[in-house]
Amino acid sequence: MSIVTSATQSLIGEPERRAERVEDASTAEHSAAWALLKDAAIAIRPLQIKDGSIPNPDDRDAAAGHVASIVAGIRALAPAFPHDAAYLDALVVDFERWADDGFGVPDFLDSLMAFQPQQHRVDGIRHLVVFPMYTQNGSSDRLVEALIVETIWPEFIAELEAGDYGNKLFVSLRLIDFTPGYDTNSAVLFPETVAMREIPSFTWGAIFQDREAARYRRVVRAASEITNLDLPERAKAMLDDQQMTEKTFVMWDIIHDRTHMRGDLPFDPFMIKQRMPFFLYSLEEMRCDMTAFRESVQIERAFDARVAAGETLTETEQEMHDYAHLVQYAVIFDRIFRFAITGTRVRNYDAVGGQLLFAWLHQRGVLHWTDTALAFDWDNVPDAVVALGDAIDDLYWHSIDRPKVAHWLAAYELVRGTLTPHPASQWARGLPDEILAGAPKGYTDAVLDDEFPLSMFFETLDKKMKPVIESTVGIRGTDD
Repeated sequence: MSIVTSATQSLIGEPERRAERVEDASTAEHSAAWALLKDAAIAIRPLQIKDGSIPNPDDRDAAAGHVASIVAGIRALAPAFPHDAAYLDALVVDFERWADDGFGVPDFLDSLMAFQPQQHRVDGIRHLVVFPMYTQNGSSDRLVEALIVETIWPEFIAELEAGDYGNKLFVSLRLIDFTPGYDTNSAVLFPETVAMREIPSFTWGAIFQDREAARYRRVVRAASEITNLDLPERAKAMLDDQQMTEKTFVMWDIIHDRTHMRGDLPFDPFMIKQRMPFFLYSLEEMRCDMTAFRESVQIERAFDARVAAGETLTETEQEMHDYAHLVQYAVIFDRIFRFAITGTRVRNYDAVGGQLLFAWLHQRGVLHWTDTALAFDWDNVPDAVVALGDAIDDLYWHSIDRPKVAHWLAAYELVRGTLTPHPASQWARGLPDEILAGAPKGYTDAVLDDEFPLSMFFETLDKKMKPVIESTVGIRGTDD
């Protein structure tokens, strides 16, 4: 008999730790089974090292008990998640094998391959997710994490995805409850973060839109007050409505996500396992965001034209129209107010993207910082934002015919045409011949950690906003 099975029997026999069968996923987070599972997952984490293993022999009896509780919790919760039955069965096997093999580097490939949330994109459907994994913008260690999540998939998004914006790999989720790896800035669930023996071809990726929306609402509310920005009425409405903001982010991200693999691309846009100057990552993320913005403008204008021609929109079409307008606010304000000043100044490509958008709009006269008040020329903002997307698309199209480092140099010129580089920048002065004639590594090494420093506007905004940004760590959609 395995150590897990025997430990499970003893633990389930303890009245205070009994894991009773759970039938209703909508209340699963309040069940004794979830408490048992979550507590055990939290307890086993300090015994693990970075790769997820538990090397100290003295810890293995305790670890076996924790795994037994995890397994008991999974089995008790499984009836509430019948659509994940194959995954939860495989998950029990993976946990028991990990324990029986002495808690080496965990291998959860089998259960990961059985977990297919993209096949159940139904609004409100829930999943129980348990894996040893690292969490992006959270923990870099592959520790056991346990989550209950809920799908966000409104009808207008389903219709959008079934039409011109197909993205079978995209999953939109809401955090219900979670272990400490998600009590952080992490807002994604990606299969490649799981501990496993080999990396397969993945079929899905998930974003926690409730966290994205809650962060947006808190940050934009504070930033608009600090900058004396008079928000448009529909932008104000988002700050008071979590569900509205969640749906806006779903629409933004489904278009953004599919853009990574579409367009005239000179290389793998994700740049997997490639070391490149960090501003290249900025441009790729901005290309996807500008595409989401451009498509939203086109969707809104197309529906406006139909209404002007006397047509009546269906309820779903009206939602598409309305949320297309909200996406435009979300892209601008999230990029400018949150991305530009979140994180360190060490090769922070998201920050550069936010800085680039702000400066681009300011230099084209549609964003104004006058008399200590921020203002936008909203009638002309859409075309100015689309122009930034066009400039990045043009860079990509020309770079199909360029050597890699020549593309890097052209990308730098695009960014420096709007943002001022650090005075000590080798790239701004012109890279010396020994770097230009050398390996790509020399180019990347010459990029400063803070190649494009914050402007005076953002330096001041950063100081005023820092407590607000820090307060969003671990935020939930129910926190505001």
